[in-house]
Amino acid sequence: MSAVDDVLASSRAGELRRAARTLLRRPLVRASGPDTEAFILIRRHVDTLREWFDRNTGWRLIVEADLARLVKQAATTDDPTYPARETRSKPPFTRRRYVLTCLALAMLDRAETQVTLGRLAEQVVLGASDPDLVATGMTFTLDSRDERSDLVAVVRLLLDLGVLSQIAGDEEAFVKDTGDVLYDVHRHVLAGLLATPRGPSTVAAEGIQTFRDRITALTTEMPAVTDELRNQRIRHHLTRRLLDEPVLYYVDLDDAQRTYLSGQRTAITNRITELTGLVAEIRAEGIAMVDPLDDLTDVRMPETGTDGHATLLLAEYLARSTQEAVPLEELHRHIREQADAHRSYWRRDTAEPGAEVELTTSALDRLEALRLISRDLDSVTPLPALARYALAEPTIQECS
Repeated sequence: MSAVDDVLASSRAGELRRAARTLLRRPLVRASGPDTEAFILIRRHVDTLREWFDRNTGWRLIVEADLARLVKQAATTDDPTYPARETRSKPPFTRRRYVLTCLALAMLDRAETQVTLGRLAEQVVLGASDPDLVATGMTFTLDSRDERSDLVAVVRLLLDLGVLSQIAGDEEAFVKDTGDVLYDVHRHVLAGLLATPRGPSTVAAEGIQTFRDRITALTTEMPAVTDELRNQRIRHHLTRRLLDEPVLYYVDLDDAQRTYLSGQRTAITNRITELTGLVAEIRAEGIAMVDPLDDLTDVRMPETGTDGHATLLLAEYLARSTQEAVPLEELHRHIREQADAHRSYWRRDTAEPGAEVELTTSALDRLEALRLISRDLDSVTPLPALARYALAEPTIQECS
């Protein structure tokens, strides 16, 4: 019977791992969506998952009849490298799209069970006319194709999240101003989107002058008043970062966090590996939880295509650099040279004058999101993890 027990235990562990990875990849899982099988596993292992996330991250797991929601809270709120996108291949959301997202959610909270894109657009335009928004320079009138495209990008994000489901029509017809679209509104999904310790309406206006002040007020948790609670907060912070961020650098931690991690590093990383299958790569400068299955990352490297090749070449160039900070103009020249050298394989538009600027920016965006570089307006600083992309000079050995 021990062999059977081992097989059953292995099967349960595999199910638990698939359920946990689904929640990390997609914190809002619907029973009727593309992750139906994973949703069944989440419900089957809900008690174990809920206890693990609560103890190790402080994240709440809510599982209902047709919805599972891991209420994740970011370890830091100053990371701009993971913007919302209509789809993975589309450009990141602009400031206007983020504002439209908030306005659309506010309107849908008051909408009927079905809504047309035209009706949603009318309410969003009305919301955008608020004097406080206008005073910030935000304008939205639907008078241009670009504005309609922005609203459609927001709607497609909400479709992906499961807030809306399409009944009839086509968004492209709306962009061209030739048609409309009908949606079902899933209010229970909408209600589960907010992931802050407190509601925005509970944040008093007094003392709040900037966007950073508001984010801080929304995300600040109750102060820890005992050593046990302080250690718990540190454990939550470290585990969140190891799960969410490509690299955790020791230099980014305060003294208390570094001290705790030095004593608990093995325990923390082993718990993460057991649940998720991520493997700890521990270096002198920090820790990276590497995914052998390569599906828990928003940004992949290396990646195929012109942008992927350019990113890899730029990473290798930066890894070989002896400069503490590499001037941006130098990187533009390097990409220009690489475009000439690889013109037979790269996109045709990369041969056009000035194309190296956009290609370099795209590559640096990816490297920054992977915590391989930091940058300012005029220069780029390689970070320690970038060393894995350095290529040594080949060694030629003669055969005797």
